[in-house]
Amino acid sequence: MNTAEFIQIRKFIVKLGIMLHKYGTPAFRLEAYLTELATYLGVRASFIATPTALTFVIWSDRREDEYNHSVRVQPGDYDMNALSRTDELATRLLAGEVGLEEADYQLDVINQMPSPYGKVLTGLGFCGATGAFAMLMGASWQEILWTALIGLIVYFLVLWSQISKRVTLMLEPAASLIAGLVACAISFYFDHGINIPLVVLSSVIILVPGLALTMGLAELSSRNLVSGTARIMDAVMQLFKLYFGAFLGISIGFGLFGANESQVAYSLPEWTRWFAIFMLCLALVVIFRTRVKHIPWALLSGFIGYGATVWSSAYFEQGLSTFVGAFALGVYANLFTRIANAPASLVSMQGLIVLVPGSKTYIGLNSFVSGQDFVQAEHIGQETFLIFMSLIAGLIFANVVMPTKKAL
Repeated sequence: MNTAEFIQIRKFIVKLGIMLHKYGTPAFRLEAYLTELATYLGVRASFIATPTALTFVIWSDRREDEYNHSVRVQPGDYDMNALSRTDELATRLLAGEVGLEEADYQLDVINQMPSPYGKVLTGLGFCGATGAFAMLMGASWQEILWTALIGLIVYFLVLWSQISKRVTLMLEPAASLIAGLVACAISFYFDHGINIPLVVLSSVIILVPGLALTMGLAELSSRNLVSGTARIMDAVMQLFKLYFGAFLGISIGFGLFGANESQVAYSLPEWTRWFAIFMLCLALVVIFRTRVKHIPWALLSGFIGYGATVWSSAYFEQGLSTFVGAFALGVYANLFTRIANAPASLVSMQGLIVLVPGSKTYIGLNSFVSGQDFVQAEHIGQETFLIFMSLIAGLIFANVVMPTKKAL
């Protein structure tokens, strides 16, 4: 391998690594994928990935050429469309269908792609996801409607944060504060007796870092200690900011409009839970920018994870039933990689969102600080911890029974 070829290879690997990190790839998957790619391209490499930094060390077989590169990055957002296309490009490169120059150019094209669903559908996705979560939490039809409307306001803040660094830094507390104020105003002017804390939690559920906590624990279990610890601490700080914003917004709202007495919502029919799962997964398809050809697989993952959990809850406690759901989801996602030759994360995210107890961490924090529960929840802290552990164990066991075909 001559020097010019080595430079071309290491430039491509660095660019690919930065892009995969940007699309939300966990550290252990990113490092394994880049190591496999480097081996195929004929170089040796070592990588260190954390939520805010990437380090690349690449060298030739006889160490005639060696390259070190460190870069500061921001925590990635989930973009299944770009992740899928990037993986397909890498597969074509390894198969000899495209050269390094063309692959390097295509990476730039993929990186500049907008969301395939546009801003309007993404806004509707926020409405659908927040309303579906409220339905799963046992809210009334009126509370579901108000939650969806406040979820749309949160989406406008997310759009604003994309063009303003100051809004980006204060997105979580600002969103929950505004949600608290609007919910109090709705209770005073339009709908007395709504469960304000429940409406606020449901309206900002997209920002609750339950999935980040799960990914952090998964990284710790794979011995990526620095990345896992950093991701968990970042998620905890996001949770604190969300709770403080909601606490401040509701307090100001009560001061302006007066405190409300929430009324117990009547129970919705059992079929609404399955409808909520469908709506939640469909909304996440838009929010995560899932490609059209992967939509049926992604929707099915939510039903598999939730259905396995519900079925096993008749035989096991909730923590163990979550283990069964995570195990079924992991087997399904790894089976998808073998059939579609695509990353498992393209379809597993919807199922994980259904299983991840992000809302329980918020409820537990509220119970710890205020001593009050706005939904019926006993031993919430113990239950949340057990669910997180069961999730990670289920995914690990699934990888043993049905090994994944791809590192991503």
